[in-house]
Amino acid sequence: MKILLHVCCAPCSIYPVAELRAKGIEVVGFFHNPNIHPYKEFKRRLETVEDFAGLEKLQVEIDRDYGLREFLRKTVFHEQERCAFCYEMRLAATAERAAALRADAFSTTLLYSKYQNHTLIRKQAEAFAEQFGVPFYYEDFRQGWQEGIDASIAMGLYRQPYCGCIYSEQERFDNRWKKRQKKAKG
Repeated sequence: MKILLHVCCAPCSIYPVAELRAKGIEVVGFFHNPNIHPYKEFKRRLETVEDFAGLEKLQVEIDRDYGLREFLRKTVFHEQERCAFCYEMRLAATAERAAALRADAFSTTLLYSKYQNHTLIRKQAEAFAEQFGVPFYYEDFRQGWQEGIDASIAMGLYRQPYCGCIYSEQERFDNRWKKRQKKAKG
């Protein structure tokens, strides 16, 4: 079986790639992440995926287009629904690419993160599976959360401090500010 695996970043890929390979599944990665901001972060994640691919001898197709404009066009004034738009953009592209490659199925490393909405990801992916005629392979990779973190540190891979979009970056700083404010009052 050959799976096209959407790769959000290298650290989130470690555990899913290992698990799929352990099951005898051939994995081809697909880096398509128009949500990542700023451009320097996009480049750093892309380079880290290339480093990981080299270490693991993983074939990865890379979309080098910085798709921020398209992402923002979909999300501005709909910030509360941004994750749904983000999943949609990445899963649609992955399903379409999987069909073009004649892969047996497609999946995503988003299923590794305990911060992502698995129900929504699965629902959208299954709709794209039907649309593009390629099955969606669902596996809950969250059980390997710490294992993946430890492995990424051992490999010396860059580990990003936020999901990727401009909104998640803002929330990262907002949460720190909120904690400092609470601590100052307490």
